Amino acid sequence: MSASTDSTARTRDFFHGYAGRFDAIYGNEHTPWNALVNRFFRASMRLRFERTLAGCEPIEGASVLDIGCGPGHYAVELARRGAGRVVGIDFADNMIARAREHAAGAGVADRCEFLVGDVDRWQPDSPFDYVVVMGFMDYVADPAALVRKIVGFTRRRAFFSFPAAGGLLAWQRQLRYRNRCPLYLYTPARLRALLQSVPGANFTIEPIARDYFVTVTPTSA
Repeated sequence: MSASTDSTARTRDFFHGYAGRFDAIYGNEHTPWNALVNRFFRASMRLRFERTLAGCEPIEGASVLDIGCGPGHYAVELARRGAGRVVGIDFADNMIARAREHAAGAGVADRCEFLVGDVDRWQPDSPFDYVVVMGFMDYVADPAALVRKIVGFTRRRAFFSFPAAGGLLAWQRQLRYRNRCPLYLYTPARLRALLQSVPGANFTIEPIARDYFVTVTPTSA
């Protein structure tokens, strides 16, 4: 097994087991402790959710791909807001099972398709209007190749989050993930160099709490 394959397997296994706790972050588990942690340590998750929903406008009838969709909160909400087709892909089986449950509970299962798979080995049949890549680049060893691939099947806009290096939040996160799976953090210079290496795309970078929120627009859009 190569180092890259081993890294992917560790990340997949971690998130397969973490599905229930990760799902609770989005409000399915209302406890004082969860609310406190969300407020002080997970502000970027709320901010990137809000910015992504706003960026996916107009959404009526649009197609959306959610890479690393987890329990499907982005996908389901975009379907509820009028997306015509939403595809979510994640390599953790338990995440996909929860995403399907959420879509059924929200009454949008007919417009949502959730796949267990590795986006590195997956190719869509046609481009998507919007592509969402939130909380995923944190674990990607070769980000340039993936960003280039995503731009290739984006019609309007793609949205990414990249975790920021430096500071208390980055330090404590590195400590927590040390024995879980690889974690890749970004300085502004590294992120800008990465995005500038991707041909055929315009981009904006917005710092939000512990992340950078990146919007990429293909030059052909």
